[in-house]
Amino acid sequence: MIQRFDVGPRMSEMAIHNGVVYLAGQIADDAGQDIRGQTRQVLAAVDALLAQAGTDKGKLLRVEIFLKDITDFEGMNQIWDEWVVPGHTPPRATVQARLANEEWRIEVLVTAAV
Repeated sequence: MIQRFDVGPRMSEMAIHNGVVYLAGQIADDAGQDIRGQTRQVLAAVDALLAQAGTDKGKLLRVEIFLKDITDFEGMNQIWDEWVVPGHTPPRATVQARLANEEWRIEVLVTAAV
């Protein structure tokens, strides 16, 4: 069985299947902030969705991070390092990418165990 959450005409915010939760790409609500502010917002959104699925960041399986500008890597990592659970750091990739909105500095895609 597949459970879908916040289903829209184009995408769902989250899906759960066979004990794995898949999040849509998460972006900042306030795109006017710098990379640290946007990263905090994105990770808070991840936390909220994982809680809705009955899990948490300690069960991350994989994370993909898309940065508008790779020079934001250090600033993003400062916030990431404060957020991630020590000893439970997931496999992760970070790439520079052209994001759908010019104001977005970061988008994060998460897969986690329930």
